[in-house]
Amino acid sequence: MLLPTNDKQFGFWAMRRSGTPNITIANLVGVSRQAVSRALLTMDKKIETALGEMAHANQITVETLNVERGILIGRSIPFNAKAIVFVSAKHGMQVWYEHEGDCGSCERFTDCIELIWDYAEELGFSIEKTDDPTKMADELFKKVQELI
Repeated sequence: MLLPTNDKQFGFWAMRRSGTPNITIANLVGVSRQAVSRALLTMDKKIETALGEMAHANQITVETLNVERGILIGRSIPFNAKAIVFVSAKHGMQVWYEHEGDCGSCERFTDCIELIWDYAEELGFSIEKTDDPTKMADELFKKVQELI
């Protein structure tokens, strides 16, 4: 399922995820609080479905699901590793597996660092600056697990 990250409902959801109360969202956008609540209920269902479908497609058993944060934590059956499926406003749906990567020789080195920084910023986390995406991801996902 494709999440419409440019949709108004998704915008409401992202604002709520960052800690903005529904009444503030309503006032900022110029709609009723009830309209925001209805939009969030609809978006929560879409996010729950998308996270579940992504977990199913990647053979991940679900351990924890937090729709309001857009995070699913589980275990990859084929890789026998912890997996996190998450929603990023900038990067869409992502699946990350716990592993020790050889980041220095990977062609996605810069992409991974950018994704980790962007996602940490979306969640309001600060993480230690390092040139090792694996360490950054470990720190970020430890904080994510503590969050939910």
